[in-house]
Amino acid sequence: MKPLIVVKVGTGVLTRESDGQLDDPSLADLVKALAALMERGQRCILVSSGAVGAGTSALGLREYPSDVPTRQACAAVGQTRLMHAYQSLFAPYGLDVAQVLLTPEDLESERRVERLNQTFQRLAEVKAIIPIVNENDCVAVEELTFGDNDMLSAKVAAIVSADRLVLFTSVDGLMPPEGGDYIEVVEDVEEVLDFAHGDSGKFSIGGMSSKLQAVKFAVDAGIETVIANGRHPERLAQLSQGEGIGTIFRAKA
Repeated sequence: MKPLIVVKVGTGVLTRESDGQLDDPSLADLVKALAALMERGQRCILVSSGAVGAGTSALGLREYPSDVPTRQACAAVGQTRLMHAYQSLFAPYGLDVAQVLLTPEDLESERRVERLNQTFQRLAEVKAIIPIVNENDCVAVEELTFGDNDMLSAKVAAIVSADRLVLFTSVDGLMPPEGGDYIEVVEDVEEVLDFAHGDSGKFSIGGMSSKLQAVKFAVDAGIETVIANGRHPERLAQLSQGEGIGTIFRAKA
């Protein structure tokens, strides 16, 4: 069976910084890259943020809302827009999408985790379906407060025993504190946890700090993880093989 890769893409990649609307070209490029992997038999799960950002315009907002009820209202509108966009873009490649909405409580229940894993396994049997996972932002609060689905993607990767987790962000990889080019390989994530702070965009939350915490969770679970630039999804083919432009974090045995 082909390796299983979990790809997480954040709000900062999927939406325009100027107004928070879905960035159609960026979304189309991401779908094209994922479809190419699946065409070669690669098993993929997409963890996608963007629902809150996509719904801000419907509520007349010009930046990411600061209060949880407004964020949840934006998510209620934006999630439909996001899934409609994915469904429309994957269809020409002969692929269907499966929506999986989760809360932190779902991942704390052994029974729910087992059923979730069974659902993913059943979907994997149908090669023309790609599961798209997101936080159930209408009822959950944790990811809305901090994280932008980074930790969610790491936990999903652990549940399905993924071979690799790719965290797409707006930079090529983890940058050293003293500046310079991105770090290509990290053998021990503990040594770089203080390399970043909780930065975020106007229509997104989280940042590199959130990603490093997710990386630690994933590598501790034995999953090699990559932080790479989501504005260049054409690099995904190489990243799925542990190569290309990005910071690779070695998994613990």
